[in-house]
Amino acid sequence: MSEYETIVYQHPAPGVARIVMNRPDARNAQNLQMTYDLNAAFDRAVQDDAIKVIVLAGADPHFSAGHDLRATGKTKAGIDFPAVNWWGGFNEPNAHGRFAREQEIYLQITRRWRNLAKPTIAEVQGRCIAGGLMLAWACDLIVASDDAEFCDPVVAMGVCGVEWFVHPFELGPRKAKELLFTADRWTAQEAHRLGMVNHVVPRHQLSNFVLDLASRITSKPSFALKMTKEAVNRAMDATGQQTAIDQAFALHQLCHAHNLQEFGMVVDPGGLHPSVRKTAAE
Repeated sequence: MSEYETIVYQHPAPGVARIVMNRPDARNAQNLQMTYDLNAAFDRAVQDDAIKVIVLAGADPHFSAGHDLRATGKTKAGIDFPAVNWWGGFNEPNAHGRFAREQEIYLQITRRWRNLAKPTIAEVQGRCIAGGLMLAWACDLIVASDDAEFCDPVVAMGVCGVEWFVHPFELGPRKAKELLFTADRWTAQEAHRLGMVNHVVPRHQLSNFVLDLASRITSKPSFALKMTKEAVNRAMDATGQQTAIDQAFALHQLCHAHNLQEFGMVVDPGGLHPSVRKTAAE
């Protein structure tokens, strides 16, 4: 449990790895340390031939409140971790550095997790907001507690949605527009109705239900599981999903540039909690 600063790595059953985001005081908001802790843990599970299924969970009370925008520790600098993708220039000024940094820690690392060569299950309870959605959407299956709520409020911050823009694919285009335009929350039941969530279960049954589901998957041949995931992901890629994500990311960067000119910071301060407004301006 001391191997990582922000997560806990568990083996709850044969063939199952459970990665638990462990910043409950910050509602499991994802700072830079957590990003790279998660990546290291995912790599560990993928490289362990005894593991067939990976569960991503969050310490109570909430799955994840999104990205931690506060300037704390390594989060304040450009990138103080070895890059895992193909972008550099993190400390370059202006749009150059911002584009490179967000490519690494938001877009490409989420794409990397989406393409992990083993089935992944998001175990979601409580709030799942903005960057938390990116974590859940990167997983193959989502199981939610009956009190789970989802929200992407970043249009209020002057940008067009989180960096991993799969809203139209997860929610359908009209519902995606409504939920982005309004910044409304949607319930676990609504997420299930829209096809975003596989199962909704009582909160006290959530972990056991996910573990049972994971254990049923582990009974299948490992290579067949990997190839099935690859087949479904390639089918989604053939629809243009990855191109759409890249296009939306470019628009996201345009929004940052506009806000920088308009407000002197990369997001509209009117949509930020007061505690993070100063950080966003730095």
